[in-house]
Amino acid sequence: MSTETEAPAEAAGDTALIAALIAAAHDTITAHRDELSELDRAIGDGDHGHNMARGFDAVAAAADEITALPFGKALAKAGTTLVMKVGGASGPLYGSALMAAGKVRDEAPTTLAEVVELLDAAVDAVKKRGKSDVGAKTMLDVLVPVADALRAGPAEPLGTARESAAAALEATRDMVATKGRAAFLGERSAGHLDPGARSSTLLIDAVSAVLEKS
Repeated sequence: MSTETEAPAEAAGDTALIAALIAAAHDTITAHRDELSELDRAIGDGDHGHNMARGFDAVAAAADEITALPFGKALAKAGTTLVMKVGGASGPLYGSALMAAGKVRDEAPTTLAEVVELLDAAVDAVKKRGKSDVGAKTMLDVLVPVADALRAGPAEPLGTARESAAAALEATRDMVATKGRAAFLGERSAGHLDPGARSSTLLIDAVSAVLEKS
């Protein structure tokens, strides 16, 4: 098969993948909007779910424009949309993660190593933007363990991603927040799941479900 016939097929595959990822992310954030805001109400402003839903509504509304782009540029466009539409810290953090991942490669990843490369770029961007790291009771407490688990090359990466995200999310319950609004609570922030870690877990689950079908 010639390069000329392969390229359009690859582009069509990436377009379908991007569309499925947008739909899955939008649906899961919409379905869990109230839960996320309730978690945030316990230790923050109480608007995480509604802010995230507004952002992914905007991404879904721009789906035709985003899916027309190569995979990397599509990630970056989705990230830019989140930065512009999501209030609070979550928009800049998730947006920066997607924009950084989008710069890594133009085409969709086809190997586990390439997926980890995207995750590492996203994690580095969140660390820089949030001036934070693991242990501060943030989304990094899910994203970093998932990246590390996948870096080990598990036999079932999608199941591993889900399991490590779920375990890492639960571990945030006993953490004391040192970043964001929750940090003002000090020791009182312990005993609650971090809302950003929960939204990260939801999105990892949504992405995993799409990749299982692709």
